[in-house]
Amino acid sequence: MRAFLMTMFLLGSLGSVFAADTNAVTGRVLKTLPFLLDLHGEDSISPSLFDRDAYQARLRERTNEITGVRFDVKWKAVKVADEKLKVRVEARGIAKDGTPKLKTFESEVSAGTFSKWTKFTFAGDDYKKFGSVVAWRTTLWNGDELLGEQKSFLW
Repeated sequence: MRAFLMTMFLLGSLGSVFAADTNAVTGRVLKTLPFLLDLHGEDSISPSLFDRDAYQARLRERTNEITGVRFDVKWKAVKVADEKLKVRVEARGIAKDGTPKLKTFESEVSAGTFSKWTKFTFAGDDYKKFGSVVAWRTTLWNGDELLGEQKSFLW
């Protein structure tokens, strides 16, 4: 009797999986990495992850060497025929005069089988006027539908 009930439960579970809407777009933001950029536009002095983290700590101590910030966003979405996917990064900052600032970056992307990376660079005079980045939020959109979100602690 127990085996019969377990079989019925498993068949019912599989039926609900196959009955789900297969045209629904699914996606999510897996990771957002904000990197400070130095005078040469680099985030590290070598390909080593340890060196990158050490160099980022050094740049946080020597703020006069920072010329920008780059957001590396890792995301994943299931491919559908009529997709209109966008990755959006919103950054909040404080200018040198103390006024709050908001900057939005957006890029149209196409889904695939595997996860993908999208990079947004914010440097130069715009970055100097903006000030330091205090918080960020990354979102993945299909038209007007929010698929995934990741935000910093202070957002």
